[in-house]
Amino acid sequence: MRHDHDPRAQLRDVGLRVTAPRVAVLNAVAAQPHSDVDDIAAVVRDQLGSVSTQAVYDVLKACTAAGLLRRIEPAGSPARFETRTGDNHHHLVCRSCGTVADVDCAVGGAPCLEPSQSHGFQIDEAEVVFWGLCEQCRPGPTASQT
Repeated sequence: MRHDHDPRAQLRDVGLRVTAPRVAVLNAVAAQPHSDVDDIAAVVRDQLGSVSTQAVYDVLKACTAAGLLRRIEPAGSPARFETRTGDNHHHLVCRSCGTVADVDCAVGGAPCLEPSQSHGFQIDEAEVVFWGLCEQCRPGPTASQT
């Protein structure tokens, strides 16, 4: 799990070259966790000027493979990226607006949950997504409830 945010040091630590697009992508994801590729690309372009969407995809792929980023894919939404890695946390997703929030592992150590059968797999992660309505999307009390 990474709490520090020095993208140059992080890139060097995992053996990746330090490039302006990589630093910009890591900064964009750190500033707005759970962003999708389009949102990340817009932030990177604001910072660096012309950067292709493919270049952003390439950086995201390399940084995810190196463990600097985590890719999550809530059903019905595009892939999103975050810098919180290695702790097997889970997510809350709003059915209405798509807001995503982190939630710590519910019980015990990683992977938090154990399947009834492993079928020979060595399990190292459990992915849990809690669905509902966020505070902004949840209906408030009506006049008859007050």
